Amino acid sequence: MIRFENSAPEYAPDALLAVAVLVGVWLLVTVVRYVWADRGTRVSMRQAVRVRWGWVRLARMAGLTVTDKTPGLLAQITARKDGPAPAPRVLTPKIKVKPDRFGVIVRAKTLPQVGVEEYQKSARFLADAWRCTRVSVLPDGPGRVVIRGVRSDPLTTPTAHRPTGLPPAELTRWELGIDEFAAKVCVSLANVPGVTVAGVPGAGKTSGVNKFVCDFAPSAAVQIVTADGKVSRASEGDYADLVKRMFAFCGDDLDEANALFKRLVELRKRRSSTIRDVLGVKNMWHVGPSPQWPLTVLIIDEAHTYFREYKGSDPTIKRLGTLTAENARLVEDLVKKGRSVGILVILISQKTTGDAIPTFIRDVCPIGLSFAQKTVEAAVAALGEDIRNWPDASPVTLQDPAYVGVAVMAMQGRPGYTRIRTPYVSDADAARVADATSHLTADPDLCLDALLASPGRTTTPLPSLTK
Repeated sequence: MIRFENSAPEYAPDALLAVAVLVGVWLLVTVVRYVWADRGTRVSMRQAVRVRWGWVRLARMAGLTVTDKTPGLLAQITARKDGPAPAPRVLTPKIKVKPDRFGVIVRAKTLPQVGVEEYQKSARFLADAWRCTRVSVLPDGPGRVVIRGVRSDPLTTPTAHRPTGLPPAELTRWELGIDEFAAKVCVSLANVPGVTVAGVPGAGKTSGVNKFVCDFAPSAAVQIVTADGKVSRASEGDYADLVKRMFAFCGDDLDEANALFKRLVELRKRRSSTIRDVLGVKNMWHVGPSPQWPLTVLIIDEAHTYFREYKGSDPTIKRLGTLTAENARLVEDLVKKGRSVGILVILISQKTTGDAIPTFIRDVCPIGLSFAQKTVEAAVAALGEDIRNWPDASPVTLQDPAYVGVAVMAMQGRPGYTRIRTPYVSDADAARVADATSHLTADPDLCLDALLASPGRTTTPLPSLTK
């Protein structure tokens, strides 16, 4: 008979050595990560250790545990019939903690009677115990929650964005920045006809749009045109470094703007009449933008310049009033009819009240952002009447210089409003991207001409670059 009594002692030193090596490697990796991390992440790493070590005690004090009176399998096996009943077990949710620059992300499991609502009710206790500015709790799939604790306020921490110069992975995804819990905020551009951006001067409106241009410029499936109402020439304004990547540009001249809007409406009409023949679909977003049929983005900065009402009997005033009224009608056509053919309009103004952007244009745009505002009325015009019910998220509270670059918007699927820190893109980076991608600039009209004139053209959908 073979005996194994001495097997364990024989292999014990090797097992202990293996365990020691694994622990040593883990400690080395942890030390290296700590040394290479920035100052904020180091503090968060220490915070993460405290969260792990104190979780069992904190969970019991916060009421996030459950008493299970049913004995476990081992207790049932070892229990004696004439002995005392096994003591009830106190179950504590298991957690995983991940630190980052702003704080910690804790993923926890739920238990019977300890679900998402119980975690949310305990959020303020968790914030105090973890020394966090705020804590949020959101569902993370069946039986799981994600707890986000931020130690420093991401909204008052300026961030910078350095464009990679590479095409975006998804042309339908616009990355705006991070919210007050340092989570990325993205919106979908698919089937979006228009976006409004409001805010007082210097609040960060143009910088946010600059990031949009820099992120999408490396894609030949996106073409951009701009009307800037606060300058006469591109070299005078905020788009001087980006104009190389735009197939057209006009300043505050109403005649030039009128001609540009007419040109885009004609493009919309041509696309509408040929989309089924060329793409084989009624909606461009079913196949996605392509270099042959690019997403055409019209940026109208200081939009009130082109829409304001002129009153008076002077012939010059009458002519200007006729031009602005026609401009409003043309842009309305683009917003209301351009979605399915791949035309997106971004309207920027200090206030998006009806006298700055006509309501028949503004109210059709499903995405609205507002940077700092001085009055509640301006906030309501930008974000809707419901913003009155969320005073803590109102852009009126963003007038402090620390909030330059912070915007408010209503996010689909989230209650209330979300505050977003948009990153700053330097002029040097903007110029670099525009220079590197200028060869991708193309007139969408000429692209359509080439498609219609191509020999052997069929209704086979063009390859999608949406992903």
